[in-house]
Amino acid sequence: MSLINERLDFSTIADLFLLHGSMQSPAFLDGRLCAALALQDLSAEAWLEQVSLALGVEQPRDAQAAERFLAWRRQALDALSAAELGFEPLLPDELFSLAERAQGLKEWTLGFLEVVQDAGEAPRQAWSLPLREALDDLEGIAGIETDIDDSPENENDLFALTEHARMAAMLLYTEQHPGKPQVERTDDETRH
Repeated sequence: MSLINERLDFSTIADLFLLHGSMQSPAFLDGRLCAALALQDLSAEAWLEQVSLALGVEQPRDAQAAERFLAWRRQALDALSAAELGFEPLLPDELFSLAERAQGLKEWTLGFLEVVQDAGEAPRQAWSLPLREALDDLEGIAGIETDIDDSPENENDLFALTEHARMAAMLLYTEQHPGKPQVERTDDETRH
């Protein structure tokens, strides 16, 4: 299977982190990646530098690792800019406990918000009210309790919070890149 067509998931990237001697979760870095792609048009070179810095290495260990890190960036950018709005944060999946998945969401949100806050207050003034409210709500998600039991109620709550983070990321991207994706207007926006 070609690396270009391979969907990189949380476990694949976590394994790549392990190869570089890092036990950290890729969720935090994915949150940073998504916000940076929206706000700074993060280049491939800058992304490789950020990943290397986060992993405490000078550079990826080999060309294949570098290509995987770049494929991760491409995958996030393609999903954020796609018209079908299929973006998904890189988070632990059903193979992980609900507590691990909640921790992943919390880390992703913290990484995302870190980049948004680094952008400063000036750009925030130009953002729409729905985007500012979505980002304010992410502050609450960043403080969620992650020591939760596996239960249908907790599963539903975590799904809703994840969906909120997903939508906030897409909203930030679409406001910073008008026309990419070409999002259909809601009923409220089309009424005069």
